[in-house]
Amino acid sequence: MAIWITIIVIVAVFVLIVVLAAIRIVRPWQKGLVEKLGKYQRTVSSGLNMINPFLEKLTRVDMREQVVDVPPQEVITADNVVVTVDAVIYYEVTDPVKVVYNVKDFRLAAVKLAQTNLRNVIGDFTLDKSLTSRESINTRLRQVLDDATDKWGIKVTRVELQRIEPPRDVTDAMHKQMRAERERRAMVIEAQGIKEATINKAEGDRQARILKAEGEKQSAILRAEGEAEAIERVAKAERFKKIAIAEGEAQAVKNVFSAIHEGDPTNDLIAIKYIEALQVIAQGKANKVFLPYEVSSVMASIAGIAELFKEKTEPAKAEKKK
Repeated sequence: MAIWITIIVIVAVFVLIVVLAAIRIVRPWQKGLVEKLGKYQRTVSSGLNMINPFLEKLTRVDMREQVVDVPPQEVITADNVVVTVDAVIYYEVTDPVKVVYNVKDFRLAAVKLAQTNLRNVIGDFTLDKSLTSRESINTRLRQVLDDATDKWGIKVTRVELQRIEPPRDVTDAMHKQMRAERERRAMVIEAQGIKEATINKAEGDRQARILKAEGEKQSAILRAEGEAEAIERVAKAERFKKIAIAEGEAQAVKNVFSAIHEGDPTNDLIAIKYIEALQVIAQGKANKVFLPYEVSSVMASIAGIAELFKEKTEPAKAEKKK
């Protein structure tokens, strides 16, 4: 009885060991490759999987995106400058069967392939171009690696250059060049500032002169208008004054003539007094002369006096001739 119990226990333990050996757990980011007697059979997904522990073998493949560090290496640029370059490669497995059976050590193969293509890509660029064209270098290198690793069941998602380091003497020369360029830009900016300040100052002076000229113009116009108005008023006053003087002189002459006529003088006396009055009028400041209505009869008397003098002078001239 004890022997049968021992045998049962041994069989149970054996069965438990076999069951545990047959159970395989695949994680969510993994794929499982099942081989039977050294030959590929199937690919299993994540979860609990059962295999024949005596005939089959399960190989797990990580499907997550991974990174490979490319060690630094010296590369010659197109202008014969030796630079030290290193990079990192990001990849993910697209076909677990190819990555296991088509390449022995993918990481080593990817590093060597990246180093070789880094030399080719950097060799097509000058030093300055390689320092400023990292994105272009990354794109070209990624395309080359992606095409080469496609048969390995790998997709290269990204390639990044970590460092492009020129020699020390070249770095010093570049620093001097950048310093000189910054100084040049500072001088240019300062010169532009001085130029703009000068232009703004000149524009301000011009505007000030224009405003000043406009003010002087308005002042001159107002002053001229005031002077014209003053002259006009003075001229009116002078005109009114002359008219008043003329009217006064005319009234005085009229008064004289009235006094003469009231004295009942002869025509000869009236003519003489008229002539004297006309002389006084002619010497006056007025530019207008008012003659009384009776001047026509006076003029006739003056003509008679002239004839009288003529008759008296002709006999005298005849006696002198004899």
